[in-house]
Amino acid sequence: QVQLVESGGGLAQAGGSLRLSCAVSGGALRWYDLGWFRRAPGKEREFVAGFNRRGDSTTYADSVKGRFTISRDHAKNTMYLQMNSLKPEDTAVYYCAARSGLNEYNYWGQGTQVTVSS
Repeated sequence: QVQLVESGGGLAQAGGSLRLSCAVSGGALRWYDLGWFRRAPGKEREFVAGFNRRGDSTTYADSVKGRFTISRDHAKNTMYLQMNSLKPEDTAVYYCAARSGLNEYNYWGQGTQVTVSS
């Protein structure tokens, strides 16, 4: 039905930037609520940022406000997460996710590793 593939992760120094991409296949972006989650070592998965399917509402975790920006390109069927002013505590596996209903996110990518050094 829908497939999500993340890319753009890697190693960055504190204060640096990375841009994550989420390629969506099998459906248009507007069909789903879309979001980014992350899981740090020894931590539970947490919400980072997201769009509602209409695209008129965005939400950010307090820990990334002012540093991360979520965006989407309908022509490329791709969602992005621009990550600036990176901190070591941003180190985690980042996941792209989508939901077709009103409950929990039900489609997930494989994850991409982001590592931030001091």
